Amino acid sequence: MVNRMRATRAHRDNRRSHHALDAARTSVCQNCKAAHKSHVVCMNCGWYNGRKVLDLTIKATKKAAKAKADSK
Repeated sequence: MVNRMRATRAHRDNRRSHHALDAARTSVCQNCKAAHKSHVVCMNCGWYNGRKVLDLTIKATKKAAKAKADSK
């Protein structure tokens, strides 16, 4: 069976022209001036919207302890 109303390559590609992805937008952290994704906690210092949200020192010590345990 033949598809009578088949879209041509031009019509198909014109429709798909809006499907391209944009690059992620970045913001500058107010605390440490590092780049981070908009509306996301800064993973460099743990601050978001002018206040401390994450305590990254605890996370860093856990990661170091795990690495030390794995190396044994």
